[in-house]
This record gives sequence, structure tokens and C-alpha cells, in this order.
Amino acid sequence: MQVSSAGGQTTYPNFGLYHATKWGIEGFAETVAKEVAPFNIGVTIVEPGATPTSFGSGLVSAPAMAVYDQTPAGDVRRGLFNGDFPIPNDANKIAQAMLDSASQHPAPLRLALGPDTYADVRAALVARLTSLDAQRDLALSTKADA
Repeated sequence: MQVSSAGGQTTYPNFGLYHATKWGIEGFAETVAKEVAPFNIGVTIVEPGATPTSFGSGLVSAPAMAVYDQTPAGDVRRGLFNGDFPIPNDANKIAQAMLDSASQHPAPLRLALGPDTYADVRAALVARLTSLDAQRDLALSTKADA
């Protein structure tokens, strides 16, 4: 079981470094899952949404830059630091869902936990599929001639 977050499937302004690590963890864990599957070993990537933890109080942040004040990055920054960022999930329920999933066979590759995770990840996946489908003809046009 590898803990990631919804941030491993979607992105939020002002969290570039966070997302880089979560997307990296997800790519690594998904690859490991394929490598150990022949040995009947499952890997689950846990993707909880915003949960009341010490994450926010532990953030180290650079000084705010005025140029970002009226942007989505500024909105997220203000929300985090003034307590307006929604935290809709229950840490105990997330922990219990993780424990419950440990007995599932086969192990789920991903465990999306929280209504915010479900909504944000689904929207990100739909947007990526829409973008990919719009590029279908171009992608297929680059096939090498046989």
C-alpha cells in the first residue's frame, strides 16, 4: 500500500512541487504493481482527498508575490493560510477504508477516498481523455510506414 493523494491524479494551483512528488509516486507504484503481479503481489495506491491532518500547519512557503494575488494560485494560497480551504474528509474513515482494502484480492490498484477526490480525479481524467481524443488523428498520422 502506497499513500499518494488526489494530487497524484489531478492538480491544484500553487502545489507544483507537491504534485511532482505525488505523480512520481503514482508512476513508480503503478510500475511496481505490474512488476510484482506475476508473484501474486498486489499494490494499492491510496489517494485521499483533503483530510484534517497537520499538513497545512507544516507547510513551508516562500513569501507571497503580489503578481499572483489575483490568480488561482493566489486564491489557493489565501484559502490555505486563512483556513477557508475545504477539508471534507474524515481521517478515521479513510484509515478504515485503507485497512478494509488490504484484504481485497485482487488488490485495487487505486483507492480514491473522499468526495473531493472522486470529483477532482474524475474531472481530470475526463479532461485528459477529451484532449487525447482530439489528438487521435494526429497521433495516428505519425505511424512509421511498413
